[in-house]
Amino acid sequence: MSRCTLRNIFTVLIYAGVALFLYPYFTGRLSSGIIFLVAGLGLAILCSVVRCYLTEGDCSDREFVAPKDLAEPNQPQATVPHPNAPSHRQA
Repeated sequence: MSRCTLRNIFTVLIYAGVALFLYPYFTGRLSSGIIFLVAGLGLAILCSVVRCYLTEGDCSDREFVAPKDLAEPNQPQATVPHPNAPSHRQA
C-alpha cells in the first residue's frame, strides 16, 4: 500500500471515531454514552497518531510548491520595495 492510500484510510478511521464519539448524542441514549465516548475518542486519537507516524515526510507533487527563491536560482530577481516602506517616504 502506498502512503497516500494509508493516509486516506486513517483519515476515514479518524472520522469514524468522531462519529462513534457523537453517536449517543444523536440517538439520545446517554446511558451507554461512556462506552461510545471512550471507544470513539480512543479510535480517533490512535488513528491520528498512527496516520502522522506512517505518513511523516510524505509530500506529493500536488502538495509541494517551490518557494520563489528555489524556483529559478540562476535568474536575478528584481526587488521592488513597497511604496510605503520607510526608505521611500517623503518628508
